[in-house]
Amino acid sequence: MSSEEGGLGLAITERFFGLILIIIGSLIEYYTLASMDSLGAFGGFFAFLSIIPVVLGLLMITAKTE
Repeated sequence: MSSEEGGLGLAITERFFGLILIIIGSLIEYYTLASMDSLGAFGGFFAFLSIIPVVLGLLMITAKTE
């Protein structure tokens, strides 16, 4: 197996897990915003925390692997 095949597999895997992180982060954000009234004062904190997986997923998808 050459290094080009390993690089291609790594790039595809990185983008796949980035997509998974975006989906999970979006679901967490949706359910956090849907139950904002029951979270009370912690609603903003959990809304901020749910944005982190989305940002990490976007970084993984747009990153250049060498």
